[in-house]
Amino acid sequence: MSILEYNGAAIIGMAGKDCVGIASDNRLGIQYQTVAMDFKKIFKMNDRLFVGLAGLATDVQTLDQLLRFRMDLYELREEREMSPKVFTNLLSNMLYEKRFGPYFCEPIIAGLDGGGSPYLATMDLIGAQAHSRDFVVAGTCEGNLYGMCETLWRPDMDKEVLFETLAQALLASVDRDALSGWGGVVHIITREGVISRELKGRQD
Repeated sequence: MSILEYNGAAIIGMAGKDCVGIASDNRLGIQYQTVAMDFKKIFKMNDRLFVGLAGLATDVQTLDQLLRFRMDLYELREEREMSPKVFTNLLSNMLYEKRFGPYFCEPIIAGLDGGGSPYLATMDLIGAQAHSRDFVVAGTCEGNLYGMCETLWRPDMDKEVLFETLAQALLASVDRDALSGWGGVVHIITREGVISRELKGRQD
């Protein structure tokens, strides 16, 4: 088993019309043993930017704290919020700095850029970036997530349709993966604000 699969995860970022969504499951496990059902994998960086971290649970929490520290320094120095593009480069550089002893995390960045357009990016554990206009996925059931997203995603979805698409794609995918699941959470980022909703999933 890969160290990236040790705790289990499923994260999706998806673009809509003037909105973007990010969703994750809630399970924390040690391989096939479930430890907790409320483990946070998506972190709010600012009102227009979220990051999802799939991988080793200890590295997920470490990266979250490091990113908050770096963002606070940036905002103090620059006197403005960090844009998703700048944040992606910051995270990519942080991961590449540790490439000989990497953080075992695959991040997904979801946000709205300066013009209010959806921004999606992902990277591997040493910071190689990949950008997308439709959706990005990470976690132990990547294959399932890709299949569901390719089936359900449509261009120019509004925030309610985007939520429904994310919820259905996530729940259908984790049902076929023993390492993720136990409910989920969906965040929809719009110009007006963030809508967050909990999902109930199978508890077995």
